[in-house]
Amino acid sequence: MQANAATNVHPKSSYRKTVLPNGIRIVSEELPHVRSISIGVWIEVGSRNESAENNGISHFFEHMVFKGTKRYRVHEIAQSLEKVGGYLNAFTTKENTCYYARILDEHLPLAIDVLSDMTQFPLFEKKEMEKEKLVVLEEIKNLEDSPDELIYDYFDQNIYGKHALGMPIIGTPDNIRNISTDDLFGYLNSHYVPPRMVVAAAGNLQHDVLVGLIEKYFRKPKSRNGKRTQKEHASKSKRKVITYGKPITQAHVCMGTVGYSVRHKLRYPLLVLNTLLGEGMSSRLFQTLREKHGMAYTIYSFANFMSDTGNFGVYIGTDAEKIDKARELILKELEKLREKPVTGKEINRTKAQLKGSMMLSLENTSNRMMRLGTGELFVGEQIPLDEIVKKIDAVTPEQLQEVANQLFHEDKFCTVILKPMNGTT
Repeated sequence: MQANAATNVHPKSSYRKTVLPNGIRIVSEELPHVRSISIGVWIEVGSRNESAENNGISHFFEHMVFKGTKRYRVHEIAQSLEKVGGYLNAFTTKENTCYYARILDEHLPLAIDVLSDMTQFPLFEKKEMEKEKLVVLEEIKNLEDSPDELIYDYFDQNIYGKHALGMPIIGTPDNIRNISTDDLFGYLNSHYVPPRMVVAAAGNLQHDVLVGLIEKYFRKPKSRNGKRTQKEHASKSKRKVITYGKPITQAHVCMGTVGYSVRHKLRYPLLVLNTLLGEGMSSRLFQTLREKHGMAYTIYSFANFMSDTGNFGVYIGTDAEKIDKARELILKELEKLREKPVTGKEINRTKAQLKGSMMLSLENTSNRMMRLGTGELFVGEQIPLDEIVKKIDAVTPEQLQEVANQLFHEDKFCTVILKPMNGTT
């Protein structure tokens, strides 16, 4: 490890962080009781960095790095980790792209070798590019045939409007067809640069060994393009009800509004409130809409947090004839939370549920790696679990009511309905 690389050790934790001279941030958590390692290369770029003209390029770029690099051909990338029992994949979000692998600890050098070549030296061969365009176009069709997923694209479009957050991550067919090799190389040079890269790893590893491997394989010099772009703030959503006719048999409804950022002071109260309202079989929405009224098989609420904004909403799949009644019942549950404080018994049960699900998820090295990566990208540090538990325990009924009164108003809600064709109004 170079002497001028800055390293921090988090107290009471195996979490460590190193920033290399070229700007790459390396965060790790040592878990000596497992034999595996999950490692991810995170790039601070997503669909939010796109325009209407190139919407979909982040996701298409993610596809193309699997189609040949400076040192690995297409089939070699596919076989590289699978031949030793490992796993390789990637995903794109509104704000980030992640390439990740899970391998036995002895194969960490191989995983870093492959991931580094993919994220630094993709070839973007035209023949492979034209084939992959067909693949992504089929992926778009697949999304169109999955209304319970498609509805979130419509939801974002309507709450964020013309803001970049309102555009679909997958892009549009016309944009995908028009992406050129020059577009991809331009994107590589602008965004896939060391200061916008985070390497996160969790498992049976040694941080100093990890740093040495990253230094060996990630050799790009520090780039002038590493500065974060100023993000345009997303405006608050306004009340509207939008209905789309689709060739489906069940109606899908998503209603909600712009919410809180990952740094917002009411983030933890919203997490508790969301769990109480719509997470699991004991939640208020499940008990009312499914158990009491039999109106849905699937009903839940959600709270998403981004760097400077977020969203909150409720999803239900129901019969087209029951849409109005379902919306009425959902709004009544939201009104109850605005008007009446949650009892101590219910809030304590909800906190225990939230903490338990969080702890159970961290028995998985992949989830721990995801937590490391997002923590570094969004807040620049790793918040210790005991501190998160304290923040959850500190949530009060008054804070829950404050959040409900800020967010749970019908006049702030955008409602998107995907309705069977023969029931379209």
